[in-house]
Formats: sequence, C-alpha cells, structure tokens
Amino acid sequence: MHNIKLIAFDLDGTLLNSDKKLSEENRAALARAAEAGIELVPATGRFYRGMPQFIRELPYVRYVISINGAQVYDIANQKTVCGSEIPWERAVSVMERLDGLDVIYDCYQDGWGWMTQAFYDKAEEYAASIHSLDMIRNLRTPVPELKTYLEERALGVQKIQIFFKDMELRAKMLKALPKEFPDLVVTTSIVNNIEINSREATKGNALKKIAEHLEIPLFQTMAFGDDLNDITMLQAAGIGVAMENAEEEVKQAADYITQDCNSSGVAKAINRFILE
Repeated sequence: MHNIKLIAFDLDGTLLNSDKKLSEENRAALARAAEAGIELVPATGRFYRGMPQFIRELPYVRYVISINGAQVYDIANQKTVCGSEIPWERAVSVMERLDGLDVIYDCYQDGWGWMTQAFYDKAEEYAASIHSLDMIRNLRTPVPELKTYLEERALGVQKIQIFFKDMELRAKMLKALPKEFPDLVVTTSIVNNIEINSREATKGNALKKIAEHLEIPLFQTMAFGDDLNDITMLQAAGIGVAMENAEEEVKQAADYITQDCNSSGVAKAINRFILE
C-alpha cells in the first residue's frame, strides 16, 4: 500500500482517450481517490480556460498545473499560486528565429492563445488532427502580427508553440533550439509540435511547488504522462507512471508503465497502487 496524497495527471494521451474523452473507468477511479482524501491535479500544456469544461467542472479538482508548469492555478480562489514566464523580448527573438521556416507558431499570454492572422488562416495545413485544429481555432485570438502585438503589450509570455508539417525539420529544430536558447525549456506534447517555456516552467517544478504549498512530501505523490513535457514530472514524483502509448524516453523516465490511454491506463494504475 502506497500512502499517496497527491496525483498529478497529464490530459491528452494520458487521462483522456484518443477522442479527448474521459472514460467512465478513469472517472470512477478519480472519484474514489478523491473520496480517499487524495489531491487530484491536472497537469497540462494547455492554459486553464483551454482545458475541457468537463475537467474544469470535476468537483474535487482544486489546483491545476497549466501551460507545462508556467502557471499553477487555484480554481477556488481564481488566482495563480506560482508561475514563470518568458520575457516578451526573448519570446520575440525566438519568433524571429522561426520566421522563414515552414512552420506556424503562436504563444500563450495572460492565460489565452494568440496567433498571427496569416498563420491562423492556414492552421489546417499544420494541424496534426481535427482535435488539434479545433483547439487552434477555438483557443487562439488572431492578431495582425504576433511579434508586434507582444511588443505593444510588453507582458511576459507563458509559452510559445510551433506546429510543423515537415517532421524532419521538427527533429532538426528539437536539437537546435535548446542549444540556441539554453535559457529556455524546449519540449513537445503532440506528434507535430514543439513547445518552449521559461527554464523554471516545467511540470516537475510545478509539482514540487504545489506539493510544498500543500505540505505533501514528494514521495507521497504520483504522476502520469505520455510525452516529453511530462518527463520532469514523472521524475519528480514518488511514483512516475508512463502510459503504454508514451514516447520511449518517457517510459525510460518512469517507475511503472500502465496500459494506454484508450484502455483507461490511469484508472488501472490508481487501482493497482492505491485503491486495491
């Protein structure tokens, strides 16, 4: 029996299935864990308002790790517990590096998505799936030119996201960007994107901060994930669980591999380690 007090879970490809739905088995396991007094914390690359409404409405979810750890949000008090942003000037320099490449990019700022209108108009060419396209369409506000917009607002940027249709270019940029911008964290969350956050903004750091905030030792935490942006969280948690559908690097960072997201792998691991 593991005395787990907090469970953090990625959403897409982890808690949610391929259709972005919450299975009844996962829902029941979360509810039972909550009844047992365990803190349940979604940990996502999305911003809070970009999370599915059915997740935001779960009655036992009080805190959210959002934007890969750039914001830990307290839902009850509608306030940020802690956060870390990219200075807008640095964000603009990253975007200047991307200009001319066969990509589209956007950013999260102030808990919302922003994108150059020309990129927004051709998002269909770069979206990995209909779900990805829907998220771009519904969770981004197009502006005439994003770099100019950031300069006008002069506010920190929570995340930059790049979408590729050329996977060789993506692989090349996954190697190049961390060397060119060593002060930033370069990761991914879906098959054709790259995500860039401030050095402090990782899901692992956010898990440490929220555990400290709740006075829960890290060895009493459990975390679930499937993609590169989840690795720091799996490493920080007392029990790090990778999904069967996870990237190989994620599996190597985990203590345990559960079934895939379409087989309610989260519920199966919660049942195995905590509830049974």
